[in-house]
Amino acid sequence: MSQTNTPSSNTIAAHDQVLHFPKGSKPSLAPNVWLIWSGSQDEGGLPDLEHGPANITKVLVPFSWWVQHHNESDIAAKAKEGKIGVWFAADEDILKHEQLIEVGKTVWPVVAAHFPIFRDGRSFSTAALLRDRFQWQGEIRAIGDVLIDQLLQGARVGFDSFALRPDQNTDVALKQFDLFSVTTQNSWRGLRTTRASLSA
Repeated sequence: MSQTNTPSSNTIAAHDQVLHFPKGSKPSLAPNVWLIWSGSQDEGGLPDLEHGPANITKVLVPFSWWVQHHNESDIAAKAKEGKIGVWFAADEDILKHEQLIEVGKTVWPVVAAHFPIFRDGRSFSTAALLRDRFQWQGEIRAIGDVLIDQLLQGARVGFDSFALRPDQNTDVALKQFDLFSVTTQNSWRGLRTTRASLSA
């Protein structure tokens, strides 16, 4: 299996295909066109996408970087072109930045929440807040240490795309959503299966 984002000190690795599972639709795979930039070597400017892999045309930047640079004219222009999205760190308090996120909703084509390690579930709460509190209707992507085991829970709380860890099998990932025909908990996707439906 290949990977889109070559691991380095300033990118976050991801599978070369993204699993999309929009609300009301079936899961599918698509090429990953987003570089996930960590900004760890930030000198103010964005990574050079023109001389990178041909399929990478857009960049997800850390929200903390966006806070510092969103007013710069070239950044605002690229955002309006749909070439910049943001990702939230697991320890990000997004409620502190409510106004900035409301403005960002008008330009971000994708937002993402980062899992630094699969055992860290804080980003599930980020996705839920974005859907419930901020009424985000666009794509929310899970990035980082994203394993197949996290897909069902992620889909329930608000994620509708997954940039899996490069070693994960996408064929197995697609099958996860067919494992259960009964939903016993309410979720972002709809109410749980009713008693009447269970007894039918």
